[in-house]
Amino acid sequence: MAHDFDLHAPAGANRPKRRVGRGQGSGRGTTSGKGNKGQNARSGGKTYIGFEGGQMPLYRRLARRGFSNHPFKQEWQIVNLGEIEKRFEASETVDPASLYMKGLIKKNTPVKILAMGDFTKKLSFKVASVSASAKEKIEKAGGDVTVDPPVERKKHG
Repeated sequence: MAHDFDLHAPAGANRPKRRVGRGQGSGRGTTSGKGNKGQNARSGGKTYIGFEGGQMPLYRRLARRGFSNHPFKQEWQIVNLGEIEKRFEASETVDPASLYMKGLIKKNTPVKILAMGDFTKKLSFKVASVSASAKEKIEKAGGDVTVDPPVERKKHG
């Protein structure tokens, strides 16, 4: 089934390829926009970022000090009660698998439930963490909370 769509890029979006080294009249002849002589005028004459002409680069001159906790950082996925209210029916179980199936979380990291939004349904929660105010709202609505803290991961290195 053919459609009469007029799909094309807007004017000026697709520019012609720059052709260098095609004579003086082209405006990009002789040195082809590379200037006169020197390392960057040669083929393959590039340097890496941070290169200082053979001088010891700054990132190697400075001492590395301190400690970063980044490799051991615990990531959490936050889900608000208001979103759970919209997507879950009464008496369902809220756990990472069901949250993933409903599209509320994306990856396999511990889940924390926060209290933002209205909450009225009686649901059973099995997650890694729940804020105090969220727990209060859940129990007020007749639900129950089971906190299953994440397994501590040890990293070597």
